[in-house]
Amino acid sequence: MLATLIRSYCLSVNFIVRIIGRSVAYLVPVLALVVAFEVFARYLFNSPTIWAYDLSLFIFAYVAALGGAYAQQKQAHINVDILYLKVSANTRRVFNLLTYALALYFMWVLIDISTDKLLEAIKFNYRRQSEWAPHMHHFWVMMITASALMAAQLLAQWLEDGYALISGQELFEQESNDEY
Repeated sequence: MLATLIRSYCLSVNFIVRIIGRSVAYLVPVLALVVAFEVFARYLFNSPTIWAYDLSLFIFAYVAALGGAYAQQKQAHINVDILYLKVSANTRRVFNLLTYALALYFMWVLIDISTDKLLEAIKFNYRRQSEWAPHMHHFWVMMITASALMAAQLLAQWLEDGYALISGQELFEQESNDEY
């Protein structure tokens, strides 16, 4: 029963993270187009835009933050392999449990701070300090969403490693991590 609940949670989170991670990847060509447009406008037509720099910053932030949970799912974040690969699978799981717990705490702090910043941005109508001056509230909504998504992914992996450590069995059959 407990294994079924954990499995369901992990599968649900993995699905949501995969969909969002793959979706934000489509913003990368949009980012390239915005930057290319600004370069052409500035240097070929001598008519720079007031919005391209801010928009490119926001798009990059969205891609990096919302893609973080997908990178975590694919184990694409930096790891200290020199030590990690030399220990047993159970020791790796213990390392994972500790680092995931620390990262979960950091995500909680990030959600808390981002929520305060969102409320402040709404209350005082904060805008980016630039000529275009776009609103900032959407950025804090994205930070809350990205942090919650990363926390959900970390918790899923924490449960997976914890289950394997306690039961001695894998929660899922090992599958290839090559599919992107």
